[in-house]
Order: sequence, then structure tokens, then C-alpha cells
Amino acid sequence: QIHIIDFDDENNIINKNVLLHQVGEIWHISTSPADKGVLATCYNKTSDSKVMTCAAVWRMPKELESGSHESPDDSSSNTQTLELLCHLDNTAHGNMACVMWEPMGDGKKIISLADNNILLWDLQESSAKAVLSSSAALEGKGQLKFTSGRWSPHHNCTQIATANDTTVRGWDTRSMRQIYCIENAHGQLVRDLDFNPNKQYYLASCGDDCKVKFWDTRNVTEPVKTLEEHSHWVWNVRYNHSHDQLILTGSSDSRVILSNMVSISSEPFGHMVDDDELSDQEDQHQEEKIKEPLQDSVIATYEEHEDSVYAVEWSSADPWLFASLSYDGRLVINRVPRALKYHILL
Repeated sequence: QIHIIDFDDENNIINKNVLLHQVGEIWHISTSPADKGVLATCYNKTSDSKVMTCAAVWRMPKELESGSHESPDDSSSNTQTLELLCHLDNTAHGNMACVMWEPMGDGKKIISLADNNILLWDLQESSAKAVLSSSAALEGKGQLKFTSGRWSPHHNCTQIATANDTTVRGWDTRSMRQIYCIENAHGQLVRDLDFNPNKQYYLASCGDDCKVKFWDTRNVTEPVKTLEEHSHWVWNVRYNHSHDQLILTGSSDSRVILSNMVSISSEPFGHMVDDDELSDQEDQHQEEKIKEPLQDSVIATYEEHEDSVYAVEWSSADPWLFASLSYDGRLVINRVPRALKYHILL
């Protein structure tokens, strides 16, 4: 199933609509940046007693796109089915790990990671057909498999980062060649990556060594910063879309941690104030304030989950709202603490 969660901010009520995804259990889901009714899933299916992970692009029913706060009245109309737009046919390339949409695009370009292959697809005819436009393969010893990837919103969307085992690699989507490689980025498997939305060379990674690391992809010998707040595998790391000092992480230690990484953000000295706006007294005070960058710190640890937290995500509509999801099926929606919000804004 896919659940469309509708959060009514004023009344703190959550409504949900259930969509049936009849082809199999879902391992990864991602939505089109250009069309809010379109999404891609990676799912398991069994054929000839073998389990394959495939990927497909779907459209949800029109009435769910609007995000109305009405809950469906009777339960019979409550489950609807997704409309299949196309399969990303990957039987030749192995099992799909994830699907990434071009972040600033028109929703026509998708990259999928399948075993050791990077596949760039063009969606055509209102997404009813996917054509493979280029690909690259990971070469080396052993069974190489991608675990996750992220498409950078910078450099005109020509770069992606991928994780396989303990290595993070950068790729140029035009030539499908590797542009940087961080060997042993983590001591164990790398689980997730995210790009800083405001600083084009900054990339965050997290993994099974319980660490979150921040990299400058121009110099990958050492991480710029390392966070060691979790006590088990870190499944997810997410930059806030509007305020890149706010970092969200979720882990198998059942906790969600909100960190304030000011020193490596795009505003390390806080919000800059125009000199013209200040009186003399304020002026001196302001100069003292500017000299001292704010300290990086953990803002809050959320312990509402009783099991591994597999996903954390910021709201794309409200920069102070985020959600987390755990293995026991619990979805929790939280807000950035008010004091921090005003500290950032004022």
C-alpha cells in the first residue's frame, strides 16, 4: 500500500488515503518534482521462484492531488488503485535500489540504480514510456551493488552521488563518468546521502558506523565535520530545504535527531544585518555578535518511535515541519522548536 498522508496544520489532525500498489511490496518511493500526482516505486516481485526488485512510474487518482482536508466518508471508497504509467524495464540490469528524479527538471528525466548500473531514463508521451538514454556500470572486484543515490540540485543538475558499500562516488550525468570518489567514506555500509541545497559542493552521508559525515566534494580526503550522536545504524540524513544548518537524521536506535550545523551552513555567522538598520549602540553589539560564529549543537532528540527509524523527511511546504517513519509502522510529525525557529528568523 501507499498512504497519502494529509496533515491539517491548524487542527493537528492527520488524514490518510490508502492506494493499492498491487504489483508487490515497496522498498523505495520517490515523487516527481514537476507533477505532484506522479511517483516512482521500487518493488519486489516474484517470477520463476526468484525475487526481483523492479521499478515503475505511477499516477495517483486526481482527487488526491489537491490535498483536501476531507477524510473519505465510507470505508468502501477508501482504497483506490494507482494508475501505471510505465515500467523502468530493468530485467537486464539487475535489482533496482532506488529511483531519483531530476530535481529542477520537468519530470521527464529519471535515474535508477540497479545492482552496479546507473541508468538514465527519458520519460516520453506523458510518462507512458521510458526510454533508456544512457548508462554506466560500476567496475571492480566482487559483487558491487549500489545502496542509494542523490541527484544534486546544483551544476545545472549534471551531477549525482551514489553509495555502494563504504564508498561514495560522484558522477557527471552528461558523460556518465566518475568525477570524485570517497573510498571508505564510512567504516561500514553507507545508507543515505543528501546535498546541501545552498552550498553546491557540500554533501552529507550516513551509515552503519553510526556516523553522519559532511563532505566538500572538491577535497574528499577528510570529512569537513562528523556527527556521532546515534548509537546504531543511521538510515537517513536530510538537509532542511530553506535553512541548511538544520539537519535531520533517523537511526535504528529508534531516535530522530535534529542538529544545528551552523559552522558548515551558508550562513555561519547567523543572519547578516544591514549596517544602515542599526543605531550606534546596536552597532557595537552587532560587531561583537558577528565575530563569534554560532556553535554546532544537537537541538533535540525525538524518542516517539519504539523501533528502527527508516525514514525522515522535511515538509516541502513548511520548512519547520518534518516527519519520521519507523519499522513498526508509526508515522510521527514534529515541528522545529519555536525558540530555534525565532533564533534563525530573527
